[in-house]
Amino acid sequence: MSVSPAAALVEALEPLRSEPARAAVLLDIDGTLAPIVRHAADAHVPEATRSLLIEIAKRYRVVGCVSGRRAATARQIVSIGTIAYVGNHGGELLRPGATRAEVDPELAAWSERVRRFAARAYTAEHQRLRVRSEDKDTIAAFHWRGAPDEAAAAAAVGEIARRAQEEGLAVHWGRKVLEVRPPVALDKGLGIATLLRSPPVPPLDVALYVGDDTTDLDAFRGLRALVAEGALTTAICAAVSSDEAPPELAAEADILLDGTGGVRSLLQALL
Repeated sequence: MSVSPAAALVEALEPLRSEPARAAVLLDIDGTLAPIVRHAADAHVPEATRSLLIEIAKRYRVVGCVSGRRAATARQIVSIGTIAYVGNHGGELLRPGATRAEVDPELAAWSERVRRFAARAYTAEHQRLRVRSEDKDTIAAFHWRGAPDEAAAAAAVGEIARRAQEEGLAVHWGRKVLEVRPPVALDKGLGIATLLRSPPVPPLDVALYVGDDTTDLDAFRGLRALVAEGALTTAICAAVSSDEAPPELAAEADILLDGTGGVRSLLQALL
């Protein structure tokens, strides 16, 4: 279902709007709240979007951002301390107002091994090709967006992926980024389930998730799994369109949004 007119959005979101005290609003950050930029460190949420999210946080029972970044980094980008942050694709939970993220113990046990691998794998040749490394504590990321020769940079990063798998680590490909991860269950759907099931979150009826990338499919499926087991009555999944969005995302979405501007329209419709 493609939704763009404001009236149609309001109708699609009625399960949340009708009882916000029993509703959760969950959003990805990069490509959803914040436009994709050449260097990940430059990402920011436009003030118009941030202002809407502040108002939504006052109205809905649970509001959270779900990101592949570390939870603390996600909070810095969004700059709202009164909402929750699920970081590292579900591996971290930073509750509203908390100063330290809760990290899955099994994931944390692999942190040093992932760091040692990244230090060995990232070479002067990667630097020459302008591949950028990112230390996410329990995950190591390698970005090549904006490299002078993106094809050559991607091939070099592919070698990192091969070595990681040979050493028993897991790999995950995103939008011009490779993540080297511990070989443990890790996805946004699991992180969302942890957030929505843990105190002090009260029982909820409906949850909305908005995302733009492959990892957001896990969030869609995680919410629908909660409906299947009776933890929620309704899940609404919204996909943000872009030239790089995976086709599976639109296929599994209930709502299609036109870029980050479409996300702002959705936030306005929630108020």
